[in-house]
Amino acid sequence: QLQLVESGGGLVQPGGSLRLSCAASGFTLDDYAIGWFRQAPGEGLQGVACISASGDSTWYVDSVKGRFTISRDNAKNTVYLQMNSLKPDDTATYYCGAGLYYCSAVDARINGRSWGPGTQVTVSS
Repeated sequence: QLQLVESGGGLVQPGGSLRLSCAASGFTLDDYAIGWFRQAPGEGLQGVACISASGDSTWYVDSVKGRFTISRDNAKNTVYLQMNSLKPDDTATYYCGAGLYYCSAVDARINGRSWGPGTQVTVSS
C-alpha cells in the first residue's frame, strides 16, 4: 500500500520552530515530487511547499516564504519541512502528497483519500 506518513507536529509558542517529516511507505521517493499541504479547522486544503523529484526546484506559498524550508533525503526516503518563526496562523493539520517528478503533478490525495494521517501543528502561547 502506497502511503506517506507525516510526523513531527506539536504545540509550539509563536516564534518557535518545528521540523515535520514525510516518510514514504510502500514505494521509494526518488521519482516523486513531494508537496506539503495544510488544513486549518473550517478551512480548505492549502498548498504550503513543494520539492521536485530532483530536488532542484522548490515552491512555497507566499505566507511561509523565508520561514519554511522544504528538503529531501532520498536515502532515508523522507522529505522534511523545517518551520521557523511560527505564527498562530500556521496552526493546522499538515499533510504531504506526491506526484511524478514535478510539483505540478503533486496531488494531496490518492484514491480519494489523503496519503497519510497528517500531523497536527498548533502555534499558541
